[in-house]
Amino acid sequence: MKFKLLSERDKKAIDALKKFHGGAKKINDTITKMGKLETRKKILKQKGYGDMIADAEKLIKKFPKLADFEKANKVKYNKKYGIARSQVSGFQGANVTYNFMKKVVKTAKKNPCFVPAEFISVVALTDHYVYSGDLMATLCMAENIMGAQKFCSTNLVGIPQPEKRFKELEKVTGEKFERTKVDKTNSALILKNQGTFFGNFGGIEVANSNYLIYLDGVTRTAMETGGDFYLNPSWSTIVAACYYAKDIPKLTFKVSMLLSTQTTMQFRMLLNIIKEYIRKDGTTPIYEINIGNGADADTFITCAKELKESGIKGVSLAAHLRINPDLGMANFDWTKNAYKVLESGTDITYKYESDGTARELDTMAAYFVSDEERVELSGKIGEVIYYKSLKATTDGMDFMKKGIRTQFGKGSL
Repeated sequence: MKFKLLSERDKKAIDALKKFHGGAKKINDTITKMGKLETRKKILKQKGYGDMIADAEKLIKKFPKLADFEKANKVKYNKKYGIARSQVSGFQGANVTYNFMKKVVKTAKKNPCFVPAEFISVVALTDHYVYSGDLMATLCMAENIMGAQKFCSTNLVGIPQPEKRFKELEKVTGEKFERTKVDKTNSALILKNQGTFFGNFGGIEVANSNYLIYLDGVTRTAMETGGDFYLNPSWSTIVAACYYAKDIPKLTFKVSMLLSTQTTMQFRMLLNIIKEYIRKDGTTPIYEINIGNGADADTFITCAKELKESGIKGVSLAAHLRINPDLGMANFDWTKNAYKVLESGTDITYKYESDGTARELDTMAAYFVSDEERVELSGKIGEVIYYKSLKATTDGMDFMKKGIRTQFGKGSL
């Protein structure tokens, strides 16, 4: 017996939320408009980020180029191999990203560092981060100036929000949200697995109808900043996102490795969810799936094969090559597995949560500092993501020397 993933009540609430934000077309058109360079530059100038963006446009002209490396090393690509797409996590806001750019330019001749093809940020989508221009400035530098293919932001269901917003969403959706007061104006969902505002491991706990809070946060952020890619922390948010964004092509999601897609069985569960709400053109709101750190190369290759056989279009598979110690096992290194995957002819998005060393602030804790602390620590955190990106670059160079085509951001091309 097959059970529907969403009840009529669920769909009614999700449809009401989408209508509240103006409907699919308005959401999609607004994301498109807000993602354009000129739109962002105009807004950011008003919000005080004009000088930073202007300098970033100068810095990118001094970035090292991939073509120079290919020419110097007489790189020849083997079409039988898969494609490696670089991805780095930790681009924690505008000041961090800006400091990263300055570090790349400073070391360009001695240690060339290429722009990752994909960026990930684990900054809580607070009202300050979303509406102050901080996130938009980050996106502008990453996407419009450095030319990242994708920038993934992270929405955590436990983020404190204005109490009036919870009341408004209850009225719109007809659902109730169990919450507690944080201060005179803000409340937060009650997360019972860990007693913090952000919940267990960054908001994975999405009980009852809390997925609606996730979708609302993503939609508000996307329409305000033009950000179109979001980390997806739970099974319920994945189901809801697939249904919600079925007719919003500009809204895409990444499935977190924290879902433990360690086996082909778990991977097929995801494929079944995706198939349930597939778009007419065969694509899905799920743009990328992280295969869990416990999986080996053979499991990754099998998942890629089954994804291809499913007929689902436009989904990439990612794996961590290095992780920071508090995310998993110490000295974790998936590099040999990556070579096996690529040499089999399978594409992989190779990701760095760490560069493999125990650097200061190369921890999960650095992802959850306050808005004020993040600015104060931006120089040090910028160093951390520089070394992650440098590791992605040097490993990518090794791939290319072996004949494996490797993707970086347009700013390095």
